[in-house]
Amino acid sequence: MGPDDTFDSVRAIADAILYEGYLLYPYRRSSGKNRVRWQFGVLLPPAWARARGLTGAGVAGSAESWCQQTECLLEADGEVTVELRIRFLHQQRRQVQRRDADGAWQPVDSLGDGPTLELSFDEAVPREFDLRAGTAELLAGERRITVDVPAGEEIRPLDGGRIVVSRSAIRASVAVSATRCATASPLLRLRCRVENDDPATPADAAREDALRASLLSCHTLLATRGGSFVSLLDPPEWAAAAVRDCVNTGTFPVLAGTPGARDVALSSPIILYDHPRVAPESPGDLHDATEIDEILSLRTLTLTDAEKREARATDARAAEIIDRVDSMPPAALSRLHGAVRSRRAAAAVDGVTVAGVEVSRGSRVRLRPRRSGTDPQDMFLDGRTGLVEDVLQDVDDTWHLAVTVEDDPGADLNRWYGRYRYFTLDEVEPLEAG
Repeated sequence: MGPDDTFDSVRAIADAILYEGYLLYPYRRSSGKNRVRWQFGVLLPPAWARARGLTGAGVAGSAESWCQQTECLLEADGEVTVELRIRFLHQQRRQVQRRDADGAWQPVDSLGDGPTLELSFDEAVPREFDLRAGTAELLAGERRITVDVPAGEEIRPLDGGRIVVSRSAIRASVAVSATRCATASPLLRLRCRVENDDPATPADAAREDALRASLLSCHTLLATRGGSFVSLLDPPEWAAAAVRDCVNTGTFPVLAGTPGARDVALSSPIILYDHPRVAPESPGDLHDATEIDEILSLRTLTLTDAEKREARATDARAAEIIDRVDSMPPAALSRLHGAVRSRRAAAAVDGVTVAGVEVSRGSRVRLRPRRSGTDPQDMFLDGRTGLVEDVLQDVDDTWHLAVTVEDDPGADLNRWYGRYRYFTLDEVEPLEAG
């Protein structure tokens, strides 16, 4: 992949999907939830999956199956090129070993003293497979590729021992095709079906063995040269019927890349909106969610030295998280507190009117929170006065007043942090200045 890689514009959000659930806070092997990882986009060996009722259509509420299907719509007036990239994680076993008195290598749970520690644990490596075809070829019939990753083993030397990394084989298939839609404008329905074809894992295998032959966090990137993808979330009226006919199993495609562009799509096992992106304030992956960087970073800072040592020994990515959070400057941590992405200030429309009085930034109001449907803590502010810091409008076109409570000794600090109380217009009474 060079600097002009087709999917560069979506790599950050695609990587967030790839490693979502890879290792959960507190990033330690001893944490129970880190023994049940890989929550999304898991394509299991077919015999193992079918034995547990995980059919090709999936099971309601389940993120696991043996196959995954994406159907999306492509506006194409004439021959255009379609590029696909299948991405997933491949689990591998990291086993620490030490020589015994006879010189033979023996598996051990851990190795190392002082600040350096190595633990036996499962890790994962990313895999990518590409396919490129013209629409004429896809209309003529299925284009198939085989995903074949051989089993392997590698040895990493250590002081006083070694790490043996072993992995099972991965075998899967990808089938891509296209059909014409009966629409006023030229429109194609693209289908990409990914199936785990593992022939070796028996139905009664342990889950940990099945995962080693699985495609984890599997998702698909699509790009077109000469055509345009249609949003399945907000399609034009003429394409609405074609959107309803799309069948997506275990994954769903959204427009991706630069906002407004329609040449790249991302089919994700996690629910997304069109043109998703990672928050620019985020300093790096935390693997536990995509919108709670602040609390995860703060919680990570509270780990003891012993807990951090274990986390660093659990996985290289966990070590990166611990080191990054430990060295995060205060300004970077402050940026994680939150940011308003879309707001319309009342100043743009000369304020809002409350009970016949214009209210804008700097206005004084008396607080009258509702008795129900509001923050219970706001009930204690009934009758208090506040200073309007901003007037905002949400996506439902509801107006809100951002207020600091007068006579609050922490008002200046809250103003500096941007931590306000929020009230709708029917929850305040305008007051005269002063």
